Amino acid sequence: MERLDHLEHLDKHLVDELAQVARETIRDELREQTRRQRRTAMLYAASGTVALYAGAALALALGLALAVALPDWAAALITAVVLGVVAYALRGAARPGHAAAPPEHVVGGSPPVAPPSGLGMPYPPMPSATPGVPGAPAAPETPPRPDDIDPEQPHHRA
Repeated sequence: MERLDHLEHLDKHLVDELAQVARETIRDELREQTRRQRRTAMLYAASGTVALYAGAALALALGLALAVALPDWAAALITAVVLGVVAYALRGAARPGHAAAPPEHVVGGSPPVAPPSGLGMPYPPMPSATPGVPGAPAAPETPPRPDDIDPEQPHHRA
């Protein structure tokens, strides 16, 4: 019996040592990954800074080229408009899936192009049939097909 107690102590000691080695190994790997990611982030930041200065130099060159044929204020205005158009195009390219399809039916007329806040959908889409209103066409009640069921959605039982 005493011999088994001694083995239990050795097993516990072995498990503790193994856990410590695993922690140290994982810590070292995470440090190395963090070091590489930090270097990559610094290179991206530096390239962004250089690109910003290159864009400023390009805008200056455009303005100076236009100033040869136009008054200085007109050259500056045209350069600002060109930069604004480029910024707007880049903003739109950054959010390609953001433009949502307009709702099919909005009470009171046509849907607005964008909500007053400028964020998200203007209004939620209206259902095609109004439940409980006499004279309104009722939507057919059909059970969902197996292809329409999303396995990721939570299931509710009645």
